[in-house]
Amino acid sequence: MRYLTIFGTFARACLVRDMTFRANFLLECLTSLGWMSMNLAFYLLIFSFTPEIGLGSGWSKEPFFAFVATGLLINAIVQALFMPSASELAEMVRTGGLDAILVKPLDAQFLLSMHRFDFSSLANGIVGLVLLAWAVPRFPTPPPAVAWLLYPLLIACGVAILYGLIITLAAATILMGRNQSLYDFWFYITNFSRYPAEIYAGPWGGPLRMVCTFVIPILLVVNVPAGTLARPLSGEAWGMVGVTGVAAVAAVGLSRLFFQAALSRYRSASS
Repeated sequence: MRYLTIFGTFARACLVRDMTFRANFLLECLTSLGWMSMNLAFYLLIFSFTPEIGLGSGWSKEPFFAFVATGLLINAIVQALFMPSASELAEMVRTGGLDAILVKPLDAQFLLSMHRFDFSSLANGIVGLVLLAWAVPRFPTPPPAVAWLLYPLLIACGVAILYGLIITLAAATILMGRNQSLYDFWFYITNFSRYPAEIYAGPWGGPLRMVCTFVIPILLVVNVPAGTLARPLSGEAWGMVGVTGVAAVAAVGLSRLFFQAALSRYRSASS
């Protein structure tokens, strides 16, 4: 409860800051919505030429838009909660701001990953909810009740996997002293999760799919929760649900260990 109260204080402070500069806040929201609108228009253009993404994949128009909506929800949560704080870490390491964090009587990882809240990033999450509400009623087969029960849990697992990746990148920043490529690497690696896993096939796609599922489990983030709604829960689907849960726990646990190891090697900006 103590940490929830502190997080609420951080969120209120960030909201006050955003509302102080309302024009900038609205511009950021409109920019996000404009970018998303162009992406949706691009997907509609694709579906004007083909009935599904990937031959025999089952990702027809409505299920694919549910996939896109799921990705929007997960990324909106991650970008609102964790990315603003993580992007500041490189400058904190360089200027010594990290020293002030480490002497506070709170968990350093909590402070470094959640002291900033970007409310404008939630605009894409709202679009995701609207898109999901449009797509699901148009499925050929309605999702069963168990799929709706699993969906928010799998959303949380996807957020946990991305959080683990962010913390790992942040720890690398501490080790290197300066890492301005955080956003670049984040964009490159999360690009793989923007499309269904079934499109990664063939002599090149197959190994890439294995790596991005079982080594860096980025393909589990959106594919499994979206697939739970869009497809029947067969034996293989239940297996991937279990793998996603294990991957989420492993991502958070390993990132915690890596972060603590990086902090143990930190010697402050003055040394």
